[in-house]
Amino acid sequence: MSDYLVIVESPAKAKTIERYLGKKYKVKASMGHVRDLPKSQMGIDIEHEYEPKYITIRGKGPVLKELKSAAKKAKKIYLAADPDREGEAIAWHLAHTLDIDITSDCRVVFNEITKDAIKDSFKHPRAINMDLVDAQQARRILDRLVGYNISPLLWKKVKKGLSAGRVQSVAVRLIIEREKEINEFEPEEYWTVNASFQKDKEQFEASLIEYNGKKVELSKEEDVKAVLTNITGNEFKITAVAKKERKRNPALPFTTSSLQQEAARKLNFRAKKTMMIAQQLYEGIDLGKEGTIGLITYMRTDSTRISETAQSEARDYIFKAFGEEYASQEKRKEKKKSNTQDAHEAIRPTSTLRKPSDIKEYLSRDQYRLYKLIWERFLASQMASAVMDTMAVDLMNSGVVFRANGSKVKFPGFMKVYVEGSDDQVEEKENMLPDMQEGETAYSKDIESKQHYTQPPPRYTEARLVKTLEELGIGRPSTYAPTLDTIQKRGYVALENKRFIPTELGEIVLELILEFFPEIIDVEFTAKMETSLDNIEDGQVQWVKVIDDFYKGFEGNLKKAEAEMKEVEIKDEPAGEDCEVCGSEMVYKMGRYGKFMACSNFPECRNTKPIIKHVGVECPKCKEGNIVERKSKKKRTFYGCDRFPGCDFVSWDKPIARKCPKCEHLLVEKKQKNGMQVVCTNCDYKEETQG
Repeated sequence: MSDYLVIVESPAKAKTIERYLGKKYKVKASMGHVRDLPKSQMGIDIEHEYEPKYITIRGKGPVLKELKSAAKKAKKIYLAADPDREGEAIAWHLAHTLDIDITSDCRVVFNEITKDAIKDSFKHPRAINMDLVDAQQARRILDRLVGYNISPLLWKKVKKGLSAGRVQSVAVRLIIEREKEINEFEPEEYWTVNASFQKDKEQFEASLIEYNGKKVELSKEEDVKAVLTNITGNEFKITAVAKKERKRNPALPFTTSSLQQEAARKLNFRAKKTMMIAQQLYEGIDLGKEGTIGLITYMRTDSTRISETAQSEARDYIFKAFGEEYASQEKRKEKKKSNTQDAHEAIRPTSTLRKPSDIKEYLSRDQYRLYKLIWERFLASQMASAVMDTMAVDLMNSGVVFRANGSKVKFPGFMKVYVEGSDDQVEEKENMLPDMQEGETAYSKDIESKQHYTQPPPRYTEARLVKTLEELGIGRPSTYAPTLDTIQKRGYVALENKRFIPTELGEIVLELILEFFPEIIDVEFTAKMETSLDNIEDGQVQWVKVIDDFYKGFEGNLKKAEAEMKEVEIKDEPAGEDCEVCGSEMVYKMGRYGKFMACSNFPECRNTKPIIKHVGVECPKCKEGNIVERKSKKKRTFYGCDRFPGCDFVSWDKPIARKCPKCEHLLVEKKQKNGMQVVCTNCDYKEETQG
């Protein structure tokens, strides 16, 4: 018989914690929530202060039976679910099911699963925080009221399987409005002028910036000619030399949002995958002789705060690994936003001393890559700023001024470990300039003008959309990954080249919600609702009042929608070919994994086939088939012969419709960090990288 029973959510977490607590403690897993609202009905008594009707989740009977049996044998029960609203609600439901007094010291919380953190948390148990529980309940009830009222309407008026939610609807709106911006965008012409200069046998580049003391605006080729015709000869006088020292600060440690963004940029991870792997690292990994250890702190957080202990350990490590000058000498202020909950620390390794290379053998490839990213980001955040030597030189000829900019790293600081990625993939490169003084002369070698056109705003990537939702105050750390997953599963948006594009279905649903439920999709309203949920957590407002204030307006809109919303017929787009089974027209359909072709004679004929994208290249192996785009089981794009399995030619790189000028073999487009490069599959022929 164990003296104490500890209940957590997952078996992995249970296994890790049990090691630290000793023989008197038995640790069991609830496998997440044990109670929830019923799926078959609303489950909310609107007439009696929105009282929720909770039932045992189907399939949880055996788990609860085991927990009740263990609870009867224990002197004391501790509830150790995750340290957030969801975890507090799980603890509350368990207390209700196991007849535990919620005002007793039954709740323990910890931000990291390490021996010291676990031991310390059991020295300071507390009662269940009902403000946290109420905040979670309010979100759950709000989402149920919205989803279970609007979704049946959409099923009836549009098609089955649709849903609507506060956060997901705003996310779809952002994607659709961005697409509209792109479609309505009118490019404007502009020109740039760059010149190659030489001074003392050293060459450097400079750009045209002004003429006769005014900034040049080159909107057409005539503007370029009007300026350049004033240049006489190739001798330019150096009129200004500015040398400065510039500091570059490291990025702050990860929050949930910034981790999802950076994992997308650097590791090509989807938000859902990032959170799944982070959960594994948090709950514990078996490190051989060391046993199972939690490698990172809790991964659902909007704070960049770091504990004094973690800072001190990182500082000691930096001293020993890099030298005293690499440790930060200043305490950097964390960026606190008005809607930051700050309940937990930033995401960091539980110990800086646990280097990624030291534990690589115990981690899967993806676990290692994500842990390395978190470890490097945290370590860099505690390091000294980088110092850059910059130089700007102005060169003049007849009032025409070119400017050359140069920089070099004087002291790398944090850059020795990690540099934050960018959505725009702009890398800061060193650009050395020759030593120059005012009054000296340099000579232009070549002056080149280029025509450009302004570009529309980019489509949202997962990283960019998460960043935008966070900036607008929409959703919270725990909601981003499931939101992005839901809008794709429902067929409202699709991912094309890692960027979101809206579907016709998404546009139809958005139009209906905008017409009948404008507050659901209003960015400001949704952000205010998140603030209200935060206020419930802080004990400033009662959850019933927040729900009631929302429902009063929502109920009226609902009645109007039920009476006035018209049925929408979504016509299938013809695929341009006939069904080989029954001869009917094939049409495009939208499924969970994107578009596919199906017979228009469904359900009499159930023939379906994938959409084949030809790349316009003859198969180099069999010379009979053509190369088509295909998808692997993991949805990775590759290229193969359309005669498969008759011909087994495959390539991860996209073949192009030209042959190598050197050896007449196949040319392919190969992805590089800074764009695409055309290379030969047989010889060393390469073409310049295209951005």
